Parts: sequence; structure tokens; C-alpha cells
Amino acid sequence: MRDLALIFAIALGAALVVGLAGALLLRLLRRSPITVHLSVLLTTTVVAVVLGVVAVAEAMFLSPHDLEVVLITVGAAAAVSLAVGGHFGRRLAAAAVWTEQARERERQLEKGRRDLVAWVSHDLRTPLAGLRAMAEALEDRVVRDPETVGEYHRRIRLETDRMTRLVDDLFELSRINAGALRLSMTAVPLGEVVSDVLASTAPLAAARRIKLVAAESGWPIVTASEPELTRVVANLLLNAVRYTPDDGTVRIEAGRERDHAWLAVADTCGGIPPADLPRLFDVAFRGEPARTPGTGDDSGGASGGLGLAIVHGLVEAHGGRVEVGNTTDGCRFVIRLAAL
Repeated sequence: MRDLALIFAIALGAALVVGLAGALLLRLLRRSPITVHLSVLLTTTVVAVVLGVVAVAEAMFLSPHDLEVVLITVGAAAAVSLAVGGHFGRRLAAAAVWTEQARERERQLEKGRRDLVAWVSHDLRTPLAGLRAMAEALEDRVVRDPETVGEYHRRIRLETDRMTRLVDDLFELSRINAGALRLSMTAVPLGEVVSDVLASTAPLAAARRIKLVAAESGWPIVTASEPELTRVVANLLLNAVRYTPDDGTVRIEAGRERDHAWLAVADTCGGIPPADLPRLFDVAFRGEPARTPGTGDDSGGASGGLGLAIVHGLVEAHGGRVEVGNTTDGCRFVIRLAAL
């Protein structure tokens, strides 16, 4: 028993020395990745075992041959342990990175939801207050002349239509985010879609003397769902018209590159701050100054702050992508879809 106790004490002493050194090293490397921590832990364990074996062997007066056999055995076991530990260390590191990315995505989604609720609350509260004021004025006969009464009725209809569009946009966005969007893919002539959208947008552009310029040829045929593609083109064109100053120009053109088609909408809005470009397709993002339709905007497009998010979601649902960049006097949106 005395010999066993002595062996235990020697092995324990060697393990404590190495363990304290490993603990100090881990403290110094506390900001390092988890793979480094695991490597230090495994190495400390192996060194403690080797040092304990050597100390006990010296105390027991083992022959050099026997000590060499023991060390070879311990070394083989250590190599396997380090290899297995390194493999699991990499997996743990990858899992930690994935978990952190998932948490960051969840934080971004939660922030997006809060921003959306705040944005929708503001955009509903403002027209509702106006509707209430006009309704009370009509009810209390504060306004009596037919021209003012007719204007109040027109504004009530316009604000009601705008809130209806906002609700429709929210429903469309919820379908996209929930993966409930079902596309009926067919061969769609891009030129016909653009022609229809230009016809519906022309009155708004004419009211502000904005020139709509469309390419005369080169319109490819794309594989898409026509209603959703029309929504994409309409949102891009109306977005360009809204933020282009009076007497400006909006250009729309398209082409084909190998197996995909592209459509570009360029305006003369003066450009977008570079810091805002990566967030331009976020829900309810408007940038500075706020990208909000003016009071005279009677268009039937997507509500400000949702239109580009809907474009991004619909284009991605088609397996395409949308890009934006600044030009000399404005910005240029480009969508890319599969072509026939």
C-alpha cells in the first residue's frame, strides 16, 4: 500500500504541475477560439500523463527499454486522442459559429419586426387622423361649398386606397417570408410586361413632367410568373418615378447575357448614400431623408418602405437576383432572371 500511495503521490504531483501550467495558458488564451482551448486542454492532459509515467518509472527504477515501451504506448494513445479531439474541436467551432450566426439572424429579424410594426403604425396613424378630421368636418358641416366637399371626398377615397394597398403589400410580404408564394412559371415576353406597366405609370410621371424612356428593342422572353413579374417591374418603375425630381428622366431597358435576361431601371434621383445601399431592400427601410411618397403621390404601387422588399422577395422566389448601384446622376436597379 505504501508503494501504491507513493506512486499515486508522484503521478498526482506531476499532473498538478502540468495542470496549473495548462490553466495559466488557458487564462492567457481566454479570447482565443474554442479549437485553441480544446487543443491546450488535450495537450495538457497528454503531457500530464507522460510526465506522470516518466516520474513513476524513474521512482520504480524501470529499465530504459521498459520506459521506452511505456512511452511509445502512451504516445500512440495520445496521438489518437489529439486527432479525435481536434476533429470534435473543429465541429464544435463550426457549431459555435453557426449558433452565433443564427442568433444574429434572429436579432436582425426581431429588429426588422419591431421596425415594421413601428413603421406600419406610423403610416396607418397619419392617414387615419386625416380621414377622421375630414369625416368630422363633413359631419359637422364645417365645409359646405361643393368644391371643398368634393375635394374632401376625393382625399378620403385616395387615403382609403393607399391604406388598402398597404394592407395588400403586408399580405404579399407575409406570403413571401412564410414561403407560401406559389408561382406559375411560363414564358413571359418582358417587353409586353414593361409596356403595360409604362401605360399605368405614365399619368403619374406626366403630372411631374418626368420623362419615361424605354428601349425600342432587345426585350427578351423570360421564365417567370407574369403577375409577380408585373408587380416587380411596377414597383421598380414607381419607385424610380417617386424619387426622381420634377423634370427628371427614368430609363428602362433590358437585354440577354448567355442563359439569363436582365432588366434595368435607372433614374435621376441624385444617388443613394453608399451606406444605405446594402439595406435598401430591407423591410420598411427608407434611409435619410425618409423615402416617403409625397402628399401628391396618387400612384397605385407598393407603399414606401415595402416596395423594394417585395421586389427582392419576388425576384429571389423566381431564382433570380436584384442589384442596385449609383450612376452619375442617380441610381440603377437591375434584376436578372432565367431566359428562354
